[in-house]
Amino acid sequence: MSVRTRVAVVAGGVVVAVVALLGVWFVTKQFGRHLGLPTSRACTVEADGRVVLSPEQMANAATIAAIGMQRKMPERAVVVALATAYQESHLRNIAHGDRDSLGLFQQRPSQGWGTPEQIQDPRYAANKFYAALKKVRGWEDMRVTEAAQRVQRSAFPEAYQKWADDSEILTRALLGHATGAVACTVGLTPTMRGPAAATALVESLALDWGLPDLTVPTDLTGFTVPATDSRNGWRYAHWLVSHADDHGVKLVRFGDLEWTAEHGTWARVKGGRAAPTQVLAEVFAAT
Repeated sequence: MSVRTRVAVVAGGVVVAVVALLGVWFVTKQFGRHLGLPTSRACTVEADGRVVLSPEQMANAATIAAIGMQRKMPERAVVVALATAYQESHLRNIAHGDRDSLGLFQQRPSQGWGTPEQIQDPRYAANKFYAALKKVRGWEDMRVTEAAQRVQRSAFPEAYQKWADDSEILTRALLGHATGAVACTVGLTPTMRGPAAATALVESLALDWGLPDLTVPTDLTGFTVPATDSRNGWRYAHWLVSHADDHGVKLVRFGDLEWTAEHGTWARVKGGRAAPTQVLAEVFAAT
């Protein structure tokens, strides 16, 4: 076989391989969910803008926002907190950092932020950040990066500002200003199921939002969260979807919309509208 012929054969093989890969991509994109093919785990937030996060990042963002509301901080504080965690850890609860820095906000035990174990608890870390921000005089009127810098004292004081827009989008969605704005694709193989998932989900929701009267449902696969109005309902609904991956959430329903782990998106409820004063949720049953 001549050199020219061998080159032609190789080139033809490359073309066939590329076409095959494109075919696989197209089929997965169009029909993956219906065929049961694996899809990537990700969360998309759309609220006058679009942000894409991993389930881990989304869960941490939802907890940061909820703690801010539980502390009765202005919504602007949530924007600042999210921008800070974006810059410091990219919304991941990491166990390393500069010197002894740890966690979402890269707080340092040696600087009095708490023990390593405390700092790596997202609720504790968020509470400490908000408490420090509240002590900054005039933070409400500062740019996001200036307010964050007063708390963090970073060597890169302007770094937080690049996350301001994404943090605004997340805040609008997580605080209930948008409808069906958080959609996560988490798959059908959760790490938690049944009684363990239901118990952990109810406990986490109660701790994040300060809801002391929530109880684990008797059937352990579904429960309701009281919502005084539509905005609070979407706060809880978006939080539940944000924590779907780590708490085995199978379904969330509020009003006439429903999110399912099977499809990863919000859709109109078939057969009627759910009660406007409660959010419905269900976890995967034990196998």
